[in-house]
Amino acid sequence: MPNGRTFPKQSQTCVVHYIGMLEGGKKFDSSRDRNKPFNFMLGWEEGVAQMSVGQRSKLTISPDYAYGATGHPGIIPTRATLVFDVELLKLE
Repeated sequence: MPNGRTFPKQSQTCVVHYIGMLEGGKKFDSSRDRNKPFNFMLGWEEGVAQMSVGQRSKLTISPDYAYGATGHPGIIPTRATLVFDVELLKLE
C-alpha cells in the first residue's frame, strides 16, 4: 500500500515490477511474469520519480523517450508509444 511519504531520490536504486505494453494493449515484457523485479538507478525515469513506495501507476512513454524510429525488431514497432504498468516496490 503506498505510504505517500517515501519517494525516490537521485542515486537511489529503485526496485519495481512492471508490465510493458504497446499502446493497443499488446504485452511485450513483464517482470511480474518472470517474478523478478527490475532494479535501476534513478536519473532518467521521470515517471517513477513521482511515485511513492508501494504505489502502482500507468506510465505512457512517447516514441521520443522510448525506442523512436528504430523500434526493437520483432518486439516493438518503429515509432511506438509504450505503456508501462509500474509498481515501486522499494528503494535501496
